Amino acid sequence: MSASASIFQSSIAKKYWMAISGLFLMIFLLQHFAINFLSVISPDLFNEVSHFMGTNPLVQFGLQPVLMFGVIYHLAMGIRLDMQNRAARPTKYAYEKPGESSTWMSRNMIITGLTIFAFLGLHFYDFWIPEITTKYVAGDISGLNAHGEYRYFEELVHKMSDPIRVGIYCVSFVLLALHLMHGFQSAFQSIGARVGKYKNLIIGLGKAYAIAVPAGFIVIALFHLITH
Repeated sequence: MSASASIFQSSIAKKYWMAISGLFLMIFLLQHFAINFLSVISPDLFNEVSHFMGTNPLVQFGLQPVLMFGVIYHLAMGIRLDMQNRAARPTKYAYEKPGESSTWMSRNMIITGLTIFAFLGLHFYDFWIPEITTKYVAGDISGLNAHGEYRYFEELVHKMSDPIRVGIYCVSFVLLALHLMHGFQSAFQSIGARVGKYKNLIIGLGKAYAIAVPAGFIVIALFHLITH
């Protein structure tokens, strides 16, 4: 096998595993949305499901580390592939008309990805770090507040009462929608599924997912800002 063929196959493998990690993260995102949407429907049910997810050993010590690895891997591989693609281009974008052969979303996946990663930092600061501190530093796994009630809904409402924070969340979800608009279809294409009679179906599902899920998160944030 020639050196060029080896590099080509290595690049395909990287795209494949990046696609797999992206699909995994999209499944998690849908699950995360479903749980958060419970806060709009039933605060009590939201508290119960949140407590289960926050205290279940399989979720905490099995799925959660895998999820964190998936996020870091997806971002790192995306940056690496983008750098390789830019280095391989014989002509820079300044001398091309990229809009004629690609979309803004496909050309700026790294920008939207890094912005989403920065948003995850804020999300961790708001929810994950306090949760870890309460459970594993303070040693309180009861999930109860001073009144003997589950604290999860109360904490969510408190964070979503800040208009600036909600604004940041909403902008981040718009960027997430743009990222998913290209990423969903690209992931299926990388694993060879966006072909034949299923192509239009996958494109349609990709657009629906990319719009509905981020829009749902925006609705949740605005709902708690307005009603509380």
